[in-house]
Amino acid sequence: MFARSALRAASKPTAAASPLLQRFTYATAATSHPAHFSAQAVEQANPHGMEISKAQRIAEDGFWSAIGNTPLIKMNTLSKQTGCTILGKAEFQNPGGSVKDRAAKFLVQDAEEKGLLKPGGTVVEGTAGNTGIGLAHVCRNKGYKMAIYMPNTQSQGKIDLLRLLGAEVYPVPAVPYDNPDNYNHQAQRHAERLDNAIWTNQFDNIANRQAHIETTGPEIWAQTGGKLDAFTCASGTAGTIAGVTRYLKTVSEGRVKCYVADPPGSVIYTYVSSGGKMTERKGSSITEGIGQGRITENLKPDIDLLDGALHIPDEKSIEMVYRCLDEEGLYLGASSCLNVAAARDLAEKMGPGHTIVTILCDGAYRYADRLFSRKWLESKGLVNAIPEHLHKYIVLE
Repeated sequence: MFARSALRAASKPTAAASPLLQRFTYATAATSHPAHFSAQAVEQANPHGMEISKAQRIAEDGFWSAIGNTPLIKMNTLSKQTGCTILGKAEFQNPGGSVKDRAAKFLVQDAEEKGLLKPGGTVVEGTAGNTGIGLAHVCRNKGYKMAIYMPNTQSQGKIDLLRLLGAEVYPVPAVPYDNPDNYNHQAQRHAERLDNAIWTNQFDNIANRQAHIETTGPEIWAQTGGKLDAFTCASGTAGTIAGVTRYLKTVSEGRVKCYVADPPGSVIYTYVSSGGKMTERKGSSITEGIGQGRITENLKPDIDLLDGALHIPDEKSIEMVYRCLDEEGLYLGASSCLNVAAARDLAEKMGPGHTIVTILCDGAYRYADRLFSRKWLESKGLVNAIPEHLHKYIVLE
């Protein structure tokens, strides 16, 4: 009897009901008349969500067709502080959890279309990060076998995840790219030993770049209605920065400014800033999957389109990890936050009134044991880079 009375009481909005509730018929378990759940009432309650759902429809081909069409998220605090509109493309919402799902799809699709990969074949890649995870997901979806070579400096957790996704994982000694035993070269030789196998070669296979010319760039342009002034993100394989830059420069007839963001230990910042002078790679960074010691084939066609480069030290990246969590509720990895820091720096460089887009590559879930560990932060000398009031998030020893 009490429960029934409580349900009746809940079936009517109070005088303080929100404007949202007042716009359509209020319904609970006690007021289950069909009219209360009409499509019109529901659509009035969530018009934006319904619009997106209708546009996305059903991913008929499973994981493969669910990749892309990620939202742009406004970084409200940074936007307010800079007087610009700073937007992050939420690539962590891809089904495999990162921007690399796009490259994985196009690398495999390209091999299929060229007749290089047939049903039951094997995909081989040298990767220390998200491309391997994206490829492993795609291979499970498409029925291919997967083999991954990676430096033996990678965490056991990452190795375990790839094996859980069905990949054969070969940790090998970490040596420079020009060494024939570099993990990329070993991956290539592995593929050459097999029938019906491909080495996807993410760094120099321009199908990677094409993924962003055909999907990421057009999505950003459509989502902003063409009203953006600049784009920035880091370069690892360079597929994202090159592909998005090529598309945005073309569709805007050169109006949109494009800047590459670069961590310590990479040569891209120096190369772009000096007009093409290559320097020796020195130092290292806490960020993973970005920074480079050479100009990849993905970057070569578009490097001259870049308007400049932004050097982002680890101190700025780790501060932004904690700021994004505290101010925006976004749990992002260090590479994502390097991009956010670059967007903030670019906003300050350009001045108020501009719209700047960057890439939120992935979440912090795969890096939490380091990014939120006091011991690890101390070992990198980064504790003092985090504002004192945000130390409450350093919850791991």
